[in-house]
Amino acid sequence: MPRFAANISTMYTDRPFLDRFAAARRDGFAAVECQFPYAVPADAIRSALESAGLSLVLINTPAGDAAAGERGLAALPGREADFREALDRAIEYARLTGCARIHLMAGVAPEGVPRAECDAAFAGNLRHAARLLAPLHITGLIEPINPRDMPGYFLQTQGEAHALLAGIGEPALAVQMDLYHCQVVEGDVATRIRRHIAGIGHVQIAGVPEREEPDRGELHYPYLFALLDALGYDGWVGCEYRPHGDTTAGLGWLHRWRETGG
Repeated sequence: MPRFAANISTMYTDRPFLDRFAAARRDGFAAVECQFPYAVPADAIRSALESAGLSLVLINTPAGDAAAGERGLAALPGREADFREALDRAIEYARLTGCARIHLMAGVAPEGVPRAECDAAFAGNLRHAARLLAPLHITGLIEPINPRDMPGYFLQTQGEAHALLAGIGEPALAVQMDLYHCQVVEGDVATRIRRHIAGIGHVQIAGVPEREEPDRGELHYPYLFALLDALGYDGWVGCEYRPHGDTTAGLGWLHRWRETGG
């Protein structure tokens, strides 16, 4: 059965951030993930994890100037120093909290900059990240994100993400496959899981199209969960969705899967 991690940036948002850890544990989660933990001291997060008996399995690198529309820095030419600073910050949090995966956010491609320059910047930054992460046993992840939710995001398809990492050839890097984004951009999700399973380092889920609970919308997640099991995927499945109502009340899909496997 897949191992599910609650995304406490999108779930349990009716309570203070540090209270979400215990709430996730009460609902039966053994792990959590978080988009941007940096507004809270890392030692406070570590204490919340320890108190709740949880693991933190994923964080993002800082997005840059989010108010100005930045959604990551790794693929932005001329911003290499800023990316390295963001990476160092993420590594600091990962080490203090025991988090073994960092999403290296590519960012929104700058207008008027040739794609080849962004490709070169991204590859160079990923190689730098891999050299830092490998000795720490931390996996760096890249994630295709759909342009409806994040217009202009540099990386949008599974094929380009896996091809990029194949060309870089660093074992400390993998692809974060969000099945919600994959369905919005490409569809044929099961075939893409089968094709790319060897390079997938983390999976995320949400219902399509509203990004709500995975039992709402057009994707049949019981089939996809069973497929991940059949293919031997043993990583975490992050629940990065926005609950339709109360988070706990909307977890019927999780309880049904645990009880029946479907």
